[in-house]
Amino acid sequence: MTVTCLYHSGFAVELEDAVLVFDYYKGRLPETAAGKKLYVFSSHFHKDHFQREIFEWSKEYDATYILSKDIRAKGFEGTVHKVRGGEEIQVDELKIKTLRSTDVGVAFFVRLKGVSIYHAGDLNWWHWEEESPAYNENMRVNYQREIGQIEGERIDLAFVPLDPRLGEAYGWGLDYFMKHTDTRHLFPMHLWGSYKTIRKFLEDEMSAGYRDKIVKIEKRQQKFELPGRGDGRKAEEEL
Repeated sequence: MTVTCLYHSGFAVELEDAVLVFDYYKGRLPETAAGKKLYVFSSHFHKDHFQREIFEWSKEYDATYILSKDIRAKGFEGTVHKVRGGEEIQVDELKIKTLRSTDVGVAFFVRLKGVSIYHAGDLNWWHWEEESPAYNENMRVNYQREIGQIEGERIDLAFVPLDPRLGEAYGWGLDYFMKHTDTRHLFPMHLWGSYKTIRKFLEDEMSAGYRDKIVKIEKRQQKFELPGRGDGRKAEEEL
């Protein structure tokens, strides 16, 4: 597998004959996507997770779209599947399970050709110091309930928020996720370009038990080659 980190929460996951794009905001698709089936996921309507230009890709690619139902854009007839939280659907060979976001829309848990991928969208433990204790407790309960839907799952690739705006709580959601799933590679996201937040987290005692599973993203369009299960990992930066 090849993972290209587009920007923010946007990623392209390239398999042998398919490319899965999650929450496109900015960036460019990998050149190697040409000629492959394109599956485009958008978790909700916020502009940093959904851009209408994704529908233009249908002019160049064989594209299918899996969008949260809060996204009103229709796209081209027959190419768009709308989902809400708590659903399970199959699109071609993709088996897709959705979780309810703690903000808007859904998170995606996708299986394809023996590979399992989780993209959180805005499902996170959003603990804001300016909110009331009741709000933050409700957020904790809702987040842990949703992650409970995939507790113990073997996940090859996960994309989970590590938002620096949360202060001391910046890593709570990611930490809980890693301690309740069997995740092999995790890409921190929703960084707003603050890649130093990943370095900070890797030095944080919170990550001590799984640091080797956290992918250190350093820039936009960075590309990572992920070998088969049980092998090592190497990263190749796009020039």
